Amino acid sequence: MKFAIVVNTERKEAVLLAKELTGWLDRKRIGYVLESLSAEKLGTGPSAKIDDLNRLCDLFISLGGDGTLLYTSHYSETKPVLGINVGRLGFLTEFSKDEMITAIEKVVEGSYSIHNRTQLEAITMDKGREQRMRALNDVVIEKGAYPRIPTFVIRLDGELLGSYRADGIIIATSTGSTAYSMSAGGPIIAPKSSVFVITPICPHMLTVRPIVISDDKIIEVSVDAQSGEFPLNCDGRITRMLQSQETVTVKKSDALINLVANEDRDYCEILRTKLLWGREHSLNLPE
Repeated sequence: MKFAIVVNTERKEAVLLAKELTGWLDRKRIGYVLESLSAEKLGTGPSAKIDDLNRLCDLFISLGGDGTLLYTSHYSETKPVLGINVGRLGFLTEFSKDEMITAIEKVVEGSYSIHNRTQLEAITMDKGREQRMRALNDVVIEKGAYPRIPTFVIRLDGELLGSYRADGIIIATSTGSTAYSMSAGGPIIAPKSSVFVITPICPHMLTVRPIVISDDKIIEVSVDAQSGEFPLNCDGRITRMLQSQETVTVKKSDALINLVANEDRDYCEILRTKLLWGREHSLNLPE
């Protein structure tokens, strides 16, 4: 078993935790490879470019927040990812800092389970060539620097769903429902639900609401505007700029993301803790 380690080097706490982790792995004589920028910050090795880690290692360890895990998942492909939360919210990162060593011991022993998470695939044509991009959380088409409110035209399986005047459109997985989509007024969807949610950003129409659809639907989005370029984001990264009238096709990806599961983690408790539900009323529940 060899681990790939990816660290959010902008967080001092994550760097210190990485030093603790590599020290423990060295003492246990367990193999690992640090992502090159992480290794540079820690001043140690062995290291490799993140593009090569999938070939060299069996499992990825992400030290940071949800953003670090999303970044790691793009390079892990089907290899499992163990997320250690050194961020703020931590919906995706399953383990706390205190649980890190215990979680890794279980992985080494082979006594761990996996959560399979569905991804989105966004398909565009760029200079006559098909371009495919994947996202675990969401695919977002935004108005960017366009000075007016553009119209986003959405089709499901070739049938017109509607034309929305808005600042953008979010297409999110159940995993991504607690990210940008939630901030824009979308519903929270339980993980592993076989659905996507389409959420308009600041729609200029009172009747527009988010819509939940089956994840076997093929979604087509185009921007009806006279001119301009519109950012296409996959998990918060601008992958390219769309032209007016250009269509992006979004569908369920064949590739799953495999997250190492924390069996002691309860989803309802996560919602109460992370979203501060029920803070105004204390429940005296029996132990």
